[in-house]
Amino acid sequence: MIDLKGKVAVVFGLANKRSIAWAIAQKLSEAGASLAICYQNERLQRDAEELAADLPDAKTFRCDVSLDADIDAVFEQLKTTYGKLDIVVHSVAFAPADAIKNDFLLTAREDFRVALDVSAYSLIAVARGAAPLMTEGGSILTLTYYGSDKVFPNYNVMGVAKAALESSVRYLAASLGSKKIRVNAISAGPIKTLAARGIGDFSKILNAVEERAPLHRNVDALEVGNTALFLSSDLASGITGEVTFVDCGYNVTGL
Repeated sequence: MIDLKGKVAVVFGLANKRSIAWAIAQKLSEAGASLAICYQNERLQRDAEELAADLPDAKTFRCDVSLDADIDAVFEQLKTTYGKLDIVVHSVAFAPADAIKNDFLLTAREDFRVALDVSAYSLIAVARGAAPLMTEGGSILTLTYYGSDKVFPNYNVMGVAKAALESSVRYLAASLGSKKIRVNAISAGPIKTLAARGIGDFSKILNAVEERAPLHRNVDALEVGNTALFLSSDLASGITGEVTFVDCGYNVTGL
């Protein structure tokens, strides 16, 4: 059994109980970690606080990762509250609706900038804020999707953003390795989250995975949480710069 007692984990991107971030937070808490849960704005505050109340020793903090001032402020708060960090989970992605639903060729410059800023650059900014507090090393983890590598209908600019995110994982792993900080990504299969609602015909993707994946089913968020727990623990001490698929094997299939 993985023991994270004495470890402090901060989770960015919790929206509601269906969030992958929530599944990860639950698993880290079950293993004994103290949880800091970050929500984007006041609209999401209530859900975050209600969920955090279900976890022992969990606290909530507001942070919009598209704002450097918010990132600076939250890490100052975390330093004051905990003194150190061991685990950082970045479960953040966003693209304007038009950039998702329109033909990729029609992607507007500003929509492209926003998607890459929030979905990819924010990992760099969060890692930069976290590193000084990870005095004993630790784990930084982000969430990606197979649309970074293959074309999925109605995923569009988010696929490009996830490709940038995965490349950022590798470069951050190189930057932070000397500090004993590992940086990895989980490529989760499709899950019915709040973010997934913005993808047109999402049910077709779910059906395709169920039909073609070796396990002939879709993945559960708690299975992603289990992998996050492993990658956050000392059992994964030799793993960094990697993308781990948790998609019931869908990514290995051809026809």
